[in-house]
Amino acid sequence: MQNIDNLDWDAATGSLHEHGYALIPAFLDEKECHDLTDAYNNPAFYRKTITMERYRFGKGEYKYFSYPLPPLIQSIREAIYPRLVPIANDWMKALNDPKTFPADLPSLLEQCRAHHQDKPTVLILQYGEGGHNTLHQDLYGEIFFPMQLVIFLDEPGKDYTGGEFVLVQQTPRAQSKAIVLTPRRGDMLIFTTNFRPVKGSRGHYRVNMKHGVSPVHQGARHTLGIIFHDAT
Repeated sequence: MQNIDNLDWDAATGSLHEHGYALIPAFLDEKECHDLTDAYNNPAFYRKTITMERYRFGKGEYKYFSYPLPPLIQSIREAIYPRLVPIANDWMKALNDPKTFPADLPSLLEQCRAHHQDKPTVLILQYGEGGHNTLHQDLYGEIFFPMQLVIFLDEPGKDYTGGEFVLVQQTPRAQSKAIVLTPRRGDMLIFTTNFRPVKGSRGHYRVNMKHGVSPVHQGARHTLGIIFHDAT
């Protein structure tokens, strides 16, 4: 894993403000990615498995981790959250929303527990041929943090084809905008959980964003999703 303090947070902050997402290349190394995918079938790590077809979420499978999280995932979740808090609070201020987010992850999770959200939301996703994920938002309860992470664990064009990551921006009174990304193995994508502010002629306004995955044509695709708030 790259040293989180050495990442280009100025560039990431600018991209999040401008686009609602930021891509950090080669965040995990190949071995760390393989270790995560190899552990997919180890039930000791997980609290729940979701078959996506059953709920019409798409086609594929994902598993929610149990507490305590694996050390690598715990360290990522705890270390990156404080880097995103100033951005999240800037977004609230721009939208004239009085909500503010606490400086550290334990304080956010304490707020979650006060609203009966005490289940971990970190998950690993697996798609085979034809696998896809419909457009959605990962909210899970009244308390939520407006940014999350996805780390790509396989190499596009080698381990799988298709399976692009899709963001859709739903601008009020306008056509939706699709953003299609194909990150490489080990890349980390930071993106908005459900909205972001956009500056207009009369100040900032809120645009909703959803994310999903286009169909996988061949091979297998795995990603690690790190959501900062917990679930009911």
